[in-house]
Amino acid sequence: MVDLSRRSMLATTAAGAAAALAFRGPSPAPAQAQAAPPATGGHDPISVKWLEGGAPAEVTGGVTWGVPWPRGAFAPDQQFSLATAAGAQVPVQSWPIGWWPDGSVKWTAHAVSGTDPRAETYRLSAGTAAQPAKPVVVRTDGQVTVDTGVITVVFARSGEHLVKSITRGGTVIAKDGRLMASRQDKPDEPGKSEAFTSHVSSVKVEQSGPVRAVVKVEGKHKKGRREWLPFTVRFYLYAGSDAVRVVHTFVYDGNEAKDFVNGLGVEFTVPMRGEPHDRHVRFAGENGGVLAEAVRGITGLRRDPGAAVRQAQYEGKATPDPATWDQRVTTRLHWIPTWGDYRLSQLNAHGFEIRKRTKDGHSWIKVDGGRRAAGLAYLGGPTGGLAFGMRDFWQLHPTELEITGAAGDEAKARVWMWSPRAGAMDLRFYHDGLGQDTYPEQLDALEITYEDYEPGFGTPYGVARTTELTFWALETTPAGERFAQLAAANATPPLLISPPQHNHTAGVFGPWAPADRSVPAKAALEDKLDLMHQYHREQVDQRSWYGFWDYGDVMHSYDGDRHVWRYDIGGYAWDNSELSTDLWLWYHYLRTGDAKAYRFAEAMTRHTSEVDMYHLGKWRGLGTRHGVQHWADSAKQVRISNAGYKRFYYFLTADERIGDVLHELIDSDRTFLILDPGRKLGGDPFDPDPKALGVGQSTDWGALAMAWLTEWERNGDPIARTKLINGATTIAALPNGWVQAGVTYNLADGRYNPMTEKSVAIGSLSSVFGLIEVMNELIGLIDDAAVKAKWVEFCRLYNGTRAEQEAVTGAYWGGLNLRQAYSRATAYAAVQLDDQALAKRAWQELRTGHAGYPDNHPFGSVRVEGSAVLNPIDEAQLSTNASAQFGLAAFQCLALVGEHI
Repeated sequence: MVDLSRRSMLATTAAGAAAALAFRGPSPAPAQAQAAPPATGGHDPISVKWLEGGAPAEVTGGVTWGVPWPRGAFAPDQQFSLATAAGAQVPVQSWPIGWWPDGSVKWTAHAVSGTDPRAETYRLSAGTAAQPAKPVVVRTDGQVTVDTGVITVVFARSGEHLVKSITRGGTVIAKDGRLMASRQDKPDEPGKSEAFTSHVSSVKVEQSGPVRAVVKVEGKHKKGRREWLPFTVRFYLYAGSDAVRVVHTFVYDGNEAKDFVNGLGVEFTVPMRGEPHDRHVRFAGENGGVLAEAVRGITGLRRDPGAAVRQAQYEGKATPDPATWDQRVTTRLHWIPTWGDYRLSQLNAHGFEIRKRTKDGHSWIKVDGGRRAAGLAYLGGPTGGLAFGMRDFWQLHPTELEITGAAGDEAKARVWMWSPRAGAMDLRFYHDGLGQDTYPEQLDALEITYEDYEPGFGTPYGVARTTELTFWALETTPAGERFAQLAAANATPPLLISPPQHNHTAGVFGPWAPADRSVPAKAALEDKLDLMHQYHREQVDQRSWYGFWDYGDVMHSYDGDRHVWRYDIGGYAWDNSELSTDLWLWYHYLRTGDAKAYRFAEAMTRHTSEVDMYHLGKWRGLGTRHGVQHWADSAKQVRISNAGYKRFYYFLTADERIGDVLHELIDSDRTFLILDPGRKLGGDPFDPDPKALGVGQSTDWGALAMAWLTEWERNGDPIARTKLINGATTIAALPNGWVQAGVTYNLADGRYNPMTEKSVAIGSLSSVFGLIEVMNELIGLIDDAAVKAKWVEFCRLYNGTRAEQEAVTGAYWGGLNLRQAYSRATAYAAVQLDDQALAKRAWQELRTGHAGYPDNHPFGSVRVEGSAVLNPIDEAQLSTNASAQFGLAAFQCLALVGEHI
């Protein structure tokens, strides 16, 4: 719970360097105008293109993306216009999502409707935006109504239905949209089962047009007196569009020993019109494949109704008047089965199956199957219908698309994010701890399995999952090619991006530079970086790292004897952001602009932002260290929930859910009142003093600082900025700064308590969880010579000699590990001190490869197949931690001291 009195006091008493920097205050709603700061310099138009290249045939309603700008370029109230390369104006909605310290805009978000003509490239520039022909209109009274000009969606403010109706041209396409969840009390057999439905507690309009509207619905799943599984669902609607994009998040808050979720889904009621032979079902398969059927099929019969009739039904059009058919068919229609129920079940990443039946109580028959379904279905007829689907459908298995009751007056269309056919989620801790009841026993086990286990800590209570869905209210049954295009957009929503060179010139995310092959040495290094990235990316598919709770993460370390990643060995299994894997992937995308790199990083961010951190309970705001299960390890740490791993995705897409997660993290320092990160190393009873907490000024503070920096950038809670600057300035005032031993932290204002005696405490992990990256950015945002000097001192000394360390800090720092990773710290010091010797030393440190990859390391892979492995795989001498840190070090050395390569 946030201490409001503390916030009130600090909002008016920011001290020291914090008080010297202007703060613009909370940002108004995006649709409102903002007062401009002093005149700014402007910026030339920039090119914007589609991530995957070319103009997509379909989009999921519309597209929203972020663009960075150099400091001082624009005021926050700057308007923007968008035009195709040929000069045609495109309606665009723009709003600021990030600010520089001087109040100028750092990031803008832009939204366009998918109904506007799509070009391969666009020009974004300062100017008056064109208005949509059919702007989004939002009305709020007893309910919330959003009219896109094509469809009208009505949201209830309470009750079980999130969406009351979706209409098009006066026709109700779908209604009574609700969430479903079910549980059983035993994991391996049904036992006692209960069904829950959504219960809405709040509805908020976050944006109201003219191009884009966003409605946020919150609540819990309810049955009787029990309410659980809190949800947040956002609905995105765009001008002139018939699509509704949905971002669904739920948090697990049950008892994992008896609350086994065996179904989680979204349901709409679809009114059925016309005769059964004019009602159509569509399912998307793989590679553009489509299954097209009617509820009552009239093709393939013993008697032929006529070629025109058969063709119309196959194409999903209204059939001719039955009086024109062969009457041997017309008089016998009642004998033809009506198939009212359909299911496409994707219970694993390697196969789906479609079944149908006439109605409840009758047998299911197999229709067809395939490998990986695109995740879209349709139900309707010539007068309209509902296409409904889920992104990452096969990747997030076990999933299902279901239709029931299509032969009656009303059918149900369901997207199951967890299929009831899959069995229950079993989120219990994977082993019994083997008697590890005391810290000495737990530490002894850590020596062999590299897993930090403690009873009661391997709980999933508070972990979450976000899923993206799309619903189209279509005017008529789509042709096969159109349906395949919708499925492709649902599976991989098109995104507009600004190019790497512009993003680099804007000066965001610290020192990095676009990929550069201008000289042979740089080209050779770029090739290694590409090979390394490609290997880890392709391992996802080769090792089948998919599934509801797993997709997006990668494994930590490799077992060469078994030719597998160490999926079952303690802390060597799932990576959980260890050593900043997320940072490596995002910087690789920034440098290359590569679509595959973006999708890889995006999937990881969706996963690590939800599954690897807690959103409820006493550990809210903490993440879980790497392990066999994402929540299994007992080390709950801010270094894993690190906002620095998530902010890329927020600023590049303006994604509101990630924005929620980032805001959750600004009070993570309060978890140090609840959990002692060093509890197994000390021995004293845990008696936290809010004025003297054991918050480390390196790994811990680096993660906290990223959350505060991001909140400051977003113009959010001013306390974040205060704590960020108080922390940096008071650490710099310590005799040995970031390596000072025995420091304590004051929760009230984010200051570290002063010390006078020099002492040293430093570990090799101190700066590899984002501290280097946040300091590189922070120093460029604040004008504080002491902070800069002390940080540069640290960067120079980490890989320095014993004599250098002792001369400055009074002690030898010990035989520190990860010297290759810290070559980027040396490079930073070289630039700040204008020291060419340090620049050359940075490259030597990178090439030597201490605790990483030396210059002659083989980045290629070898094929392993036959009886040595279950499936053919590629194997390389790479580990995730080493790859992440080598990548980050190489990126920054290239950007900072590239001329010395």
